[in-house]
Amino acid sequence: MKLILTQEVTGLGSSGDTVEVKGGYGRNYLLPRGLAMVATRGAEKQVESLRRARAARDVASLEEAQSIAARLGGLTVTLPARAGEGGRLFGRITSADVAAAVTAAGGPELDRRRIEIPSSIKTTGAHTVTVRVHPEVTASVNLDVVAG
Repeated sequence: MKLILTQEVTGLGSSGDTVEVKGGYGRNYLLPRGLAMVATRGAEKQVESLRRARAARDVASLEEAQSIAARLGGLTVTLPARAGEGGRLFGRITSADVAAAVTAAGGPELDRRRIEIPSSIKTTGAHTVTVRVHPEVTASVNLDVVAG
């Protein structure tokens, strides 16, 4: 099945990319969630606008991405969350929470879709998340989740 991605999908591609996937993956996951659209001739014209929007959103150069990654690497972010006894959170920490906390801690503004949380953060304590700053550059951010 030939699809055009409308959003970035980890392990598959970025918005505007034309990909070939198995039928079930496309019909049952990508299309219902709005992550892709069927590749038709009319859709090919929309791909150009998606690529232009992605180019404007992406970090301009590799050097700039590496400087942002260095800033993120030296940053420790404290994230207050509601917690019960034993440090168990009411809910979980999302990528949007991490992006807001990084910005509040004086870090760069991050796109929540580029933040990868390895497993659900449901407890207080120290955690590490990965940020894809550029297709070739990733950075680790140290989170300190505290009850608050």
